[in-house]
Amino acid sequence: MSSADGPAAPASARRGARSGPPLTRAQVLAAGVALADREGLGGLSMRHLSAELGVVPMALYKHVADKHDLVAGMIDLVVAGYAAPPPGLEWRDGVRRRVLAARDALLEHPWLRPAIEAATERTPAVLAHMDAVAGELAAGGLSYDLVHHAMHALGHRIWGFSPEAFSSPVPPSASPGPAPSSAEQEAMMTAMAARFPHIAAIAIDTVARHPMGACDEQFEFEFTLDLLLESIARLHATGWASR
Repeated sequence: MSSADGPAAPASARRGARSGPPLTRAQVLAAGVALADREGLGGLSMRHLSAELGVVPMALYKHVADKHDLVAGMIDLVVAGYAAPPPGLEWRDGVRRRVLAARDALLEHPWLRPAIEAATERTPAVLAHMDAVAGELAAGGLSYDLVHHAMHALGHRIWGFSPEAFSSPVPPSASPGPAPSSAEQEAMMTAMAARFPHIAAIAIDTVARHPMGACDEQFEFEFTLDLLLESIARLHATGWASR
């Protein structure tokens, strides 16, 4: 049914119409974070987000230029919320607290890692976190030469993740087809030990220490972080300088 002003809006659109004050960019970004938390980046679209907010898709473009700008703003929103360490900490503790705060956010928002890996710009919020980590190092008296190389060594760890040489095994329930029998598993392990003895030894030791056979990702992350910080401290103590 239509009127002199044109076709009536579909009932679904009328039911989802937003009421109240106009949207702000902060509301759009917060809604984007909530949607990505539930459905991942794959479920995030301007149309889906507009439906969540009860507005037409074009209304979002007053606040974000496109999906790229939306995701960049979402990254900034999360990064700006990283918990800062209390003042007065020894520099290694300060860096550790900042890095683990970033990891906490990453575990809370699983979409954040692929978003950061795909990002092509360093926004003010991103630069502020990098500057804060570098500032903790510099506050410990490290030369900016060593701070520079320490930041390279920390790499993606300042965002709470790192590339791993060993990926977690796929749970049996997620594997296609029937699980191998005990005899088949033993035969596979024997063949692997013959061809890749050290990898097999690591796998055997891991299973012995962890019945589920999986690495403890949080432990591995903190182990490497502490190893790096201790090594950086030793270089600082010797007055290291790059060549």
